[in-house]
Order: sequence, then structure tokens, then C-alpha cells
Amino acid sequence: MGQIDLKTRNQMTLQSLLSIDLPIIQAPMAGVQGSGMAIAVSQAGGLGSLPCVMLSMEALHNELSAIKAGTSKPYNVNFFSHTTPAPDAAREAAWRQALAPYYAEFGIDADSIPTGPGRNPFSHEAADVLEAFKPPVVSFHFGLPTADLMQRVRSWGSKILSSATTVAEARWLEANGVDAIIAQGLEAGGHRGMFLTKDLHSQSGTFALLPQIVQAVKVPVIAAGGIADANGVAAAMRLGAAGVQIGTAYMLCPEATTSALHRTALQNCTVGATAHITALTNLFTGRPARGMVNRVMQELGSISAKAPEFPLATSALAPLRSAAEKLGRTDFTPLWSGQNVNGCKAIPAAELTLALAGTCQVISNL
Repeated sequence: MGQIDLKTRNQMTLQSLLSIDLPIIQAPMAGVQGSGMAIAVSQAGGLGSLPCVMLSMEALHNELSAIKAGTSKPYNVNFFSHTTPAPDAAREAAWRQALAPYYAEFGIDADSIPTGPGRNPFSHEAADVLEAFKPPVVSFHFGLPTADLMQRVRSWGSKILSSATTVAEARWLEANGVDAIIAQGLEAGGHRGMFLTKDLHSQSGTFALLPQIVQAVKVPVIAAGGIADANGVAAAMRLGAAGVQIGTAYMLCPEATTSALHRTALQNCTVGATAHITALTNLFTGRPARGMVNRVMQELGSISAKAPEFPLATSALAPLRSAAEKLGRTDFTPLWSGQNVNGCKAIPAAELTLALAGTCQVISNL
């Protein structure tokens, strides 16, 4: 099959596969959005997404109930598929020692800070909640859950997506039964979805990664990372993407729950008041994730071997973040953001979704 045929196949199948009008997926963004964003995007014809990794079971049920009441259109729920590591007392102690000068600065008793994961992987408990709603789409980050959990999701008729950051990961996901693959380029904000390697040198930009994955697999491929406007969407479609997943561009929408401090940081970059500099960092959670550079990243280095394994690094920084934010500072706040903020606009999510999809019909007819 030739290149043009391959592109056409991918682009024609995603919308029918997911029963959506537009090949636009709003990226799930824990901490800056909830059901309101997902509803707005789905109502506009895209695929709205609900990030579930930080939700309690009660909160998950409530958010799903809100989506069910707010739209009859397809939506996506997203979970992480990591394995929570056993606590490492020595590493935790070294991490807190590295943070000791900050604890002293803010008058925080390090011994009073609890330990534990800040994010939980997909589980049978979560599946029990989902089963009553049978979400049309379920997506995963960091690979896939166990086979028995995959079977439960399949039994509801849900379509399954997951992120790949390399061609090898894409092939693995296809072999393990996903319906479509999200090709996550290095420009993307938030956590890298890498799961077969920890080597950051293996990570590629979106427009280098995308065509390689399109050629390597038969399922539809969704481009993600650094795409923030209709021109970027059109470029991804020309390279064979079946659709595009976009996150950062939605962070200033009124439906987003982005904090005032985070909004200000993004807005200052969009108007050119400050330079938009992002970096991959493991300081906030223990896994590489892209965010705007702040004080702790500058002073400790964005990647530190002292940070506990994901997701155990979060608890030690939590009181520092809280103390600084009370003073109007983002010294210890994870300011998640992709490299491209040009598309960030304080407009309704539905309006943004339609704008992003502006050239899709032209591309699909080529």
C-alpha cells in the first residue's frame, strides 16, 4: 500500500472508530481540568477527556455522572498504568535532605510530612466504578494495565488508546490490542508516556516520530506534542496522523481549572512578557514530565537522581508548593506545559476545538 493510501486509511478510520465528528482529542490534564472541559469538547464534536489518575473513587463517580448528564457524545477517561514501587527509605531521606534548605526557609518540619504515592494506577476498584458508565473510550499512559483489566474494559465495548514515545512502544501497543496509538512527541507537556525505556535520548519530536509510527503499525495514529493551532493539525494530518491530541492550548479556556498562578505564567508567555522555557523534570513526581522552568528546577537541576521513583517524589514537595503559592509564588509548583503556547487563548473550549479542526476537512479530501 502506498503512502497516500496509508494516510487516507488512518484519517478515515479514527472518526468512525471513536464516533466523533472532528479528529481532535483534548488531552487529559490532571490538575487543570475536570468534567466541564471534557463535556465542552465532546459537545463541539471532538473527544473530550477526563484525567482520572488523581481522583478518589467517589470523585471519579461524581465526574462520570456529570459527563453523563452533560453530553450524550463520546468521551475518554484516562488512567496511568504504572506499578507503584516499594518505598525506599534511604532514597526518601536523601531527597528530603536535598530539600532541607527549603524546609528551613519556609519553617516546615520535614518529619511531619507524610510519604506515599500521589497518583494511583488503574485498578479493579476503578474498573468497578467505570463499569456502571461503560465509557466509550479509555486511554492509558505508561503502557497498558494487566490483561484481566484490559479484558474488563473490552467487555464494555470501550475503545482503548495508549501513548507511545518510540516506534518500539507503538509496535508493543499494537501487539497488545490497542485500537489506536497516540504518538507523543518530545514537545508535549506533562509526563512522558515512555514505558519500554528510561533513556531520554530515545525520545523524538512529534514530526520525527509520527511518520515512523504511521509506517510501523496498522492501527490509526494520533499525533501529540507541540501542536497548538489549525496549521499544526493540518501538518500532522499530512504526515499521516488520523487525528491530533492537544492539551496546552486548552489551559486558558474558562472550562479549565488551571490555577490563577499557572494562568498568569502562561499568559505572560503568550504575550511575550516572559520567555517560554520548558524542560523535562522528574522533581515533582519521579518521572520525566515537561513543565515551565521555575526556581526548584533551576536550583536542583531539572533531572535529579535523588528524586524517589514515580510517583513517590510528590509528597516531599507538597508542603513547599503550598507555602510558596500562599505567597503568590510558583517556586515549587509543577507548571505543566508543552513547548508551544501560541495557541493558548482564553476562549471557550468548544470554540477552540472548532478552530483547531478548521482545515481537517480540506486535508481529509486530499
